[in-house]
Amino acid sequence: MTDKILVDARGLSCPQPVLETKAALESARGNTVEVLVDTVTSRENVLRLASRMNWKGTWEETQEGTFRITLEK
Repeated sequence: MTDKILVDARGLSCPQPVLETKAALESARGNTVEVLVDTVTSRENVLRLASRMNWKGTWEETQEGTFRITLEK
């Protein structure tokens, strides 16, 4: 069973989504981290952070216009 950590950063201005994602990645023990953001800038910044921390990131856009980012070790 994989524990998933959810970071809901919708409505937050940068750098808050990145800071919250960083805290989740640091506390995750090889788990999946899912991040919700609502701007392209936040999406790109979160993906860049994850890459620097050696996490693999994929994303999809929901019907509501939210970006769901999945980060895995």
